[in-house]
Order: sequence, then structure tokens, then C-alpha cells
Amino acid sequence: MTLQQLRYVTAVADSGSMNEAAKTLYVSQPSLSGAVKELENEIGFEIFKRTNKGVLLTPDGEEFLGYARQMLNQYQLMEDRFILRTRVRKKFSVSMQHYTFAVKAFVELVKQYGMDEYEFAAYETKTGEVISNVRNFRSEVGVLYENEFNRQAMNKLLRENNLEFHALFTCGVYAYLWKDHPLAEKEQVSMEDLAEYPCLTFDQGDTPSFFLAEEVMSTYDYKRVIRANDRATVLNLMVGLNGYTLCCGIICEELNGSDYRAVPLVEQECMEIGYIKRSGMALGPLAARYIEELRKYETLVY
Repeated sequence: MTLQQLRYVTAVADSGSMNEAAKTLYVSQPSLSGAVKELENEIGFEIFKRTNKGVLLTPDGEEFLGYARQMLNQYQLMEDRFILRTRVRKKFSVSMQHYTFAVKAFVELVKQYGMDEYEFAAYETKTGEVISNVRNFRSEVGVLYENEFNRQAMNKLLRENNLEFHALFTCGVYAYLWKDHPLAEKEQVSMEDLAEYPCLTFDQGDTPSFFLAEEVMSTYDYKRVIRANDRATVLNLMVGLNGYTLCCGIICEELNGSDYRAVPLVEQECMEIGYIKRSGMALGPLAARYIEELRKYETLVY
């Protein structure tokens, strides 16, 4: 296995085509295909499934690609530092379900370290992509929740992806509403109270499993449901349609303003907010500091 072969497979994965990758790498298509095939023979499994429309990563190939990217990134850092002697910017990336407090913790981290020496990335995305991003080294940590309903399935999924979950704090479930919603000033609300209003949920794309839903009570028989794929749209639908979503109750007015309320749900449910990382790998200093920022929100759980 060589660095050149790793560069080849990442180029093929990025382009989705042997021909296009060959053009990018300035090598012949037969030479590229031969090098990839030689690597596959060496490691004992197919990285790509060849089709008449191009190539697709196999499940084993996806895992291999994650390690390949990490090795190439580490080599680039070493080359920059010790051969080219350029100034290297340290990197930190996090993926998260749609939690404002996780974004706020990221903001605080960036403020503390600055962007002159560090390169940051934050991905607020679907549950499946949070898991995929950490598995494939796109992010060092991911922020999501577990509860009694999804814990067994979630932990099995994490084990299969060589990941582990670490709990940060436990909280109840709240209805997240616009401040002028008819139920916004109630001390608590029930699912029956909410029945006539649209429940807003985050779309999970091609993996719409109940276990990957970002909202608890995902199997509840809602009368009205609207799916959205970003937090800004959800907030707009709260205002425009008196919609609601179910959340952990932590409100960050610094980012979302003071126009929203978290009202406790009568039906007793618990969420365990935590982070995932690759099994057996220690957190880097920025990741550890980010987790410290997340832990501060335990005091804000209602």
C-alpha cells in the first residue's frame, strides 16, 4: 500500500468515475484502474463497485476511505511542517443534530482559539450524517441524543461503525414554540393540546428510521406533520403556521433571539445528550475543550 494508491482511491471516490479521476491525476485510465485493483487485491476486498454509470463505494470501501483521508491529511501536515516548512493551521470539525446550544458551544470555542492558527468546521445535519462524518474522520466528534426508545438500536449502529457514545447530561422533553403561539404561556402542554398544530420534524433523507429521528416520540401518531431540512426553516414555520417541535429545552437567545419558548411536555420522556467519537481514539485538545463548553449547558436544563 502506497500513498500514491491512497491518493488514487480518494480521487476516484471524489469524482465517482475512473475516467474523470484519471484526467484529474494526469494518468491513463488503465494505469489508474490497475493501481486501484492492485490495492484491492492487497487488502482483500473491493473498495469500489463498478457500474456502467461509474463507480460506487462499497461499505468496506467507505471505511477504508475514511482511514485513507486521515493518512493523507497527516502526511500533508508532516510535509508542510518538516519539508516545506510552512505554517500549519490545526483543524477541528464537529457534526451535530440541530441543536442551537451545540452551535453556541462551537462559537465560544472559535472565540477562544481564534482563526489565525486554527481551521474550524461545523456541520448541523441529519443523524446518519453525524455518524458518517465521525466514522469517516470528517469530524472529530458528533453531538446527538439517546433515549430509552432508540438506545439499543443506536448503540448497535455505533458499534458497527467503530464509534462510542459518551453522555453529557439528561433532560426532559419540551414543546418548542413561537412566543405568540396560543400555548406559549402555558406552564406545561400535552400531546393532546398540541394535536391541532403541525409538528415540525427534521427530515432524515434516505435513512428515515424512527431510531434516527431527532425528535423523541417519533412513533407517535401525529395528526399533522411537516418535514424540513434546516433549523431556519423550522423557525419560520413556527411563526408562519404556529408549528412546534420537540426539543431538550435549552434555548440560546444569543443565536435565535427571544421570540421562542420551551414549554415542558406533560408526557414524561427523557433525552440523554452526548457526543460520539471513534472508539479507542483520544480527543484532541480542541475537541476536549469543545466538550467542556457543551457540559456548561447542563446547568441550563430546565
